[in-house]
Parts: sequence; C-alpha cells; structure tokens
Amino acid sequence: MEGILHRNLEEMEEQHSQNDRFEYIRRELLSKHDNANMVAGLYTIPPHKAAYPYHYHTRREEVFFILSGQGTLRSSEGERPVKAGDMLYFPPTAAGAHQLINSSDTEPLVYLDVDYRPDQDVAVYPDSGKVGVWGKGIDRVYKLDDNVDYFEGE
Repeated sequence: MEGILHRNLEEMEEQHSQNDRFEYIRRELLSKHDNANMVAGLYTIPPHKAAYPYHYHTRREEVFFILSGQGTLRSSEGERPVKAGDMLYFPPTAAGAHQLINSSDTEPLVYLDVDYRPDQDVAVYPDSGKVGVWGKGIDRVYKLDDNVDYFEGE
C-alpha cells in the first residue's frame, strides 16, 4: 500500500456471521486486500455469544481494545471479566489461546481487533481438535487426528 488510506465507518460494509453459539458483525477497517502487514476490524458480539471458537495462532499477533460492553475472556490462564477500556494482547503461542464471550444479557460487546498479518498462519482449536491453515492460497481447516505418514501417496 502506498500513501494514506482514509475510510469512514459508514462506508464500510457489515459482514454478519452466525450459528448457534457464535455470532458477530464485523466491519473491516483494514483488510488483507489493502496490501498492508496488518488487518483491523470493528466487531460487535450480541449477548451470550462469542465471535470465534477458543483458539490460538502460531504467527499472528492480535490486540483487542474493548470499546463498549462487558464480556468474559477465556484464555490459557482461565476466565476473567473484561469491560470497556480494556486492552488485550494475544501472542502467537499456545499461551495466547483465547475466546471473547459477551456475558451481558442485553448489551452488545464492541471491540477493535488489530492484528499483525503474516503471509501464512496456523490456528489451533484445542476444544475441537482442529487446525486452520491460512495464507498463500490455502484457507483450510483440518482435524488434528487426520495425521498421515509423510510419504503416504508419494
């Protein structure tokens, strides 16, 4: 990216994702398509939902800044309450495993997510035994128990 990128929130399309346990509305402030080394999104999580399953990255660093609402951060250290004004940093290791859950009965949880975006990343989902491989034309999720011998099929 060359030069300054300037956008207004009202111009950014909302992306809505949901299923039984997970739901969010996201506006991409800075996307991988902007050719930046970072991505940033403004997330809104409805009451009693989480945006994503419990996971950690092996290369991506994440910073969350809670703008409004309250929630529960599930991490490798246990659970703790979070609220507006809190900053959370997740290193790219198992110690950075996290899940943000809106614990309110009525109010949305709104946070800014700013990440370093490596060319490739692996995300591990300990609860479900999955691994996600992202970048360079590969965006796939696999079961960890699908391990095969290195030379199988060669």
